[in-house]
Amino acid sequence: MALTKAEQILAEQILARARFWGLHLATAESCTAGLVAAALTDPPGASEIFDRGFVTYSNAAKIQMLGVRAETLTAYGAVSEQVAAEMAEGARAAAGVELAVSITGIAGPGGSEHKPEGRVCFGLARDGVSVLTETVEFGALGRDAVRRAARDHALALLLAALD
Repeated sequence: MALTKAEQILAEQILARARFWGLHLATAESCTAGLVAAALTDPPGASEIFDRGFVTYSNAAKIQMLGVRAETLTAYGAVSEQVAAEMAEGARAAAGVELAVSITGIAGPGGSEHKPEGRVCFGLARDGVSVLTETVEFGALGRDAVRRAARDHALALLLAALD
């Protein structure tokens, strides 16, 4: 998915602020499958700030790559703030960076009564600070629209964390 001019500017702002504060970034993505990492690496010079992105689509990948606990997945399911928190902290720790964002959700089609299409959970892990989590109900916008909306929300979370 190509970035709009506004999305390009947002990515540039994130990188500039992270550079100003001397911070490095990582991502842990499930339903967006690397869209946030792609946005952050679009601007020239991103390699100074962005370390790596983890695409952990399966539960096994979440466990193996990010250290998400099987017990957390069993108790809450992959689409939960608890898993988003462990994904963000796992990405931060594995990459050795100061700031990481995570996304796990149901882009669609489908979903269930308890976890509807368009539900996306986010995590934001920063050195020395408790992990921030939140859930956004984007609704049944269609797979591409939910994924774009989740990407943009994650970028906004990063920008806010760098203020």
